[in-house]
Amino acid sequence: MNSVLDFDFFSVTDDERARALAHAKTAAAEAAYIPYIPASTTLRAVGRVAVIGAGTMGGGIAMSLASVGIAVTLIDANTQGLERGFQRIKDNYATTVKRGKLAQAEMDQRVALITGSVQIADVNDADMVIEAVFEDMGLKQDIFRQLDTLCKPGAILATNTSGLDVDQIAAVTSRPQDVVGAHFFSPAHVMRLLEVVQGAKTAPDVIATLMDLGRRMGKIAVLARIYPGFIGNALFRNYTREAHFLVEDGALPHEVDAALKNFGYAMGIFAVHDMAGNDVGYQTRKAQMATRPNDRRWNDLIMKLCDLGRLGQKSGKGWYRYEAGDRTPHRDPEVEQFIAEESARMGLPRREMSEAEIVKRCLYGMINEGAKLLEQGIALRPSDIDITYLTGYGFPAHQGGPMFMADRIGLTRVLADIERLHAEYGFWWQPAPLLQKLVSEGKSFADLQN
Repeated sequence: MNSVLDFDFFSVTDDERARALAHAKTAAAEAAYIPYIPASTTLRAVGRVAVIGAGTMGGGIAMSLASVGIAVTLIDANTQGLERGFQRIKDNYATTVKRGKLAQAEMDQRVALITGSVQIADVNDADMVIEAVFEDMGLKQDIFRQLDTLCKPGAILATNTSGLDVDQIAAVTSRPQDVVGAHFFSPAHVMRLLEVVQGAKTAPDVIATLMDLGRRMGKIAVLARIYPGFIGNALFRNYTREAHFLVEDGALPHEVDAALKNFGYAMGIFAVHDMAGNDVGYQTRKAQMATRPNDRRWNDLIMKLCDLGRLGQKSGKGWYRYEAGDRTPHRDPEVEQFIAEESARMGLPRREMSEAEIVKRCLYGMINEGAKLLEQGIALRPSDIDITYLTGYGFPAHQGGPMFMADRIGLTRVLADIERLHAEYGFWWQPAPLLQKLVSEGKSFADLQN
């Protein structure tokens, strides 16, 4: 495969770049429109919000609310956690003041809007509660059982989850119509994306109120239905899975990252893993290994790196090695040898991978998954998937988002590659029926816009 010539169709002309940027602007505006919720819907009043969990996420959500003048009660299980949370909030604001982006008086006003408590009963006067604790279904359900008895009638009960079933959380309450998913992205006071997740019984005015609150906070709110990972993380799973499979099949971490950076990402996926910490989600993945289906390929290299103590930047080594006080990733012969040995142990013959093949395998799985989300009504429109990726996942702006890019390349070409990959790699590459239908009818994702 000629990596230079075959990579060309990922390049964009000045005209295509301009159209991609225009598409992003339109997509951001269209995301606010929900066809089945009238614009005249009366919003619920949101004057005070209780945020449960004073960790990094909860603190960031509290800052986002205070920035638009909303009073916040920040609740944590203990005084130490609450104090750490408040100090983090003050430090974040102080950094913004130091950079000249916020006046000291404004910082003081915002901090004054946030009060702390270690009593969950202090949710009683909140118009909305945003739970922001660990991704543990049992823990979240326990909190929502308490909220059900403590919150006033009509209070919106939102869970900040990146992929748990909102209906399972709503089911433990007597008011599922008031329960909604509010997936903020970290750091919540900086990231502009908010996934609003509609449960089976979520009331229309709850959705409309949370979408409007996102707009007030300067965020782009995108509606999603319940699905593992909703929109963003559903696609991201395909991206990361293929990157890991590529490493098992013959590419090295720096080669995958270089191809993704050449495509337009600011960082490659393995550098991102090392920055975030390879142990993120370790316990969840470990628990899932016992019950996951055995009819498909899985990748556990990242788990094995953790077992070796290679947690990423914080341990000085992960997919790369790091010098003390320097976050620059350096190739590490030790981990590259380990990867080669793992490939041999699994009986996988290693081969060279072109940049085009790396990018296709990382991105086309996302496009295929996006088609499945559209077919199932998880995402309302292709542009909602695009703006989710442009706003929350660092997708290159000049590419316009995965679905827009697929249309530009041509769905016939994209499907042909997906079918080739399905024939070679099996389960994970089963072509989406909607993608096949669009190709057979000579249509594009843009034809699905509403």
